[in-house]
Amino acid sequence: MATAQVTKPQAKARLYPTRIDIAADVRQEIIAILSQTLATSLDLKTQAKQAHWNVKGLDFYQLHELFDTLAGELEGYVDMVAERITALGGTAMGTARIAASESLIAEYPYDIVDGVQHITALADRYATYGAHLREAIGKTDELGDADTADLYTEISRDIDKRLWFLEAHLIKQ
Repeated sequence: MATAQVTKPQAKARLYPTRIDIAADVRQEIIAILSQTLATSLDLKTQAKQAHWNVKGLDFYQLHELFDTLAGELEGYVDMVAERITALGGTAMGTARIAASESLIAEYPYDIVDGVQHITALADRYATYGAHLREAIGKTDELGDADTADLYTEISRDIDKRLWFLEAHLIKQ
């Protein structure tokens, strides 16, 4: 049986023509940032589903529903980011293999079932993702792409809100 070989996406992949008035070299830089976000968003979505499928305990139903909501929201961000990449003339690289190899977040622990453990794992990953989004806001704004910076701002605001929801479960009174 032959083994498929996984290769990293080209750093300077082909750009398709567009009338967007951002220079090609700048679009390449923006697409690279967006591609990192795409991989991380896809990975985080699947990790939220991992928590959704495997949570156990007294708060099962509420957490099961919350984790499914998180995954659904992340799917929307995946689509927004991928479409921005293609609007800029790039190719959205969104396979599971690419996401796994390019994601900024840690692998999800497979041996947890307790709700607090899942919340903690997701909160850690949401914090990393949120930091990346804020950095991307600044970088894309510096590159003169206010539209992509605005997209990042929209996603960042929602991710910070969801991080707050996760962290609120971890406060002991």
